[in-house]
Amino acid sequence: MSQVKAGDTVRMTYVGTLDSGEMFDSSEGREPLEFVVGSGQVIKGLDAAIPGMAVGDKKDVNVPCAQAYGDVNPDARQAVPRDQIPAEIPCEVGTQLQMQTPQGQVVPVTVAEVTETEVTLDANHPLAGQDLNFAIEIVGIDAA
Repeated sequence: MSQVKAGDTVRMTYVGTLDSGEMFDSSEGREPLEFVVGSGQVIKGLDAAIPGMAVGDKKDVNVPCAQAYGDVNPDARQAVPRDQIPAEIPCEVGTQLQMQTPQGQVVPVTVAEVTETEVTLDANHPLAGQDLNFAIEIVGIDAA
């Protein structure tokens, strides 16, 4: 039976949970996740756990935040004067919006705080600062 190595395309099912047990993502009801091992298509800690596995293998993987979405970066939060946000854009805490950098790059942000005069936008990944847990099963391997 062949084992996964860097460069192989793998298909896997997974359930992702936080340390609290709260599920943040799952492949249930969807096609298995497919990616090339070692290509950077998935978070580092998960990518590193796959080599050596074979079809049918199951594994529980703990990924520290440094190998997932990193620590929360306070510099990724920005307060914007409320009057600079068009009235038709919702400004409720938790709302997902998109900003554009001066270079034209689109950056997803979340409304983190709203006052009468400012809206604080957070560009950190929603899972930044979290250790992640995955229950995975390899369901297919296409050798490189």
